[in-house]
Amino acid sequence: MADYEDFVRAHLPRLLRYATMLAGEREQAADLVQDVLVKVYRRWSRISDAEHPDRYVLRMVTNDYLSWRRSRSARLIAVGDPPDEARPDDFASDHAAREDMWQRLARLPRRQRAVVVLRYYEQLPDADIADLLGCAQATVRAHSRKALTTLRHGLSLDRMAQAKES
Repeated sequence: MADYEDFVRAHLPRLLRYATMLAGEREQAADLVQDVLVKVYRRWSRISDAEHPDRYVLRMVTNDYLSWRRSRSARLIAVGDPPDEARPDDFASDHAAREDMWQRLARLPRRQRAVVVLRYYEQLPDADIADLLGCAQATVRAHSRKALTTLRHGLSLDRMAQAKES
């Protein structure tokens, strides 16, 4: 099992960052990753033979996240910065804008959020995202387009509200 332990040591930080981006809270991300790694441990002999075990486990995290979100009635709002992000001395407005974007991202439907995180955070191409989510590339593009439209619309409404206040 040293091979499994090496895998976990090498990939745990990325899995935790990714799960945090999806779940919105570090504690829930840690629970999600822990649950997945228990499953991985049980199936390690088969998973380790995969061409890309890291992608396989990333898909497991994604699937568990989507199932977990489906079963939850409450929506959680992401606050703060993602883990391991460099934190230079930001101006307060930059921090507020970043936190606002996190909250908007947390409100997206689960598949749209997964697509945005996989595309812009993990920098995966549409083909890989489609494979991870088990859908067509056109579906990935549609989810991305809808998510970005929603995010832009929210920003436009905020700007109009700020202009009225001025």
